[in-house]
Amino acid sequence: MGFRFNKRINIGKGFGINLSKSGVSPSVRTKLGSFSTKGYSLKTGVPGLSYRKTANSKGCLLSFVFYIVLGISIYQTFK
Repeated sequence: MGFRFNKRINIGKGFGINLSKSGVSPSVRTKLGSFSTKGYSLKTGVPGLSYRKTANSKGCLLSFVFYIVLGISIYQTFK
């Protein structure tokens, strides 16, 4: 069995920094799920059940930037 380590440091308003054995990565948590440079996780509405996708750095970074822009625009719309 492998050893796992992760720690999240909250910056504010859903933004945070994840520390793990494999490195440091920024992330955003929303009502839909969480998004980071290493992958994303979407909530399904069923407690304890989510969809998680990990991808290579380039594709996932592009998704991360897209979801940050999307999240900011949605936040500004409903503010």
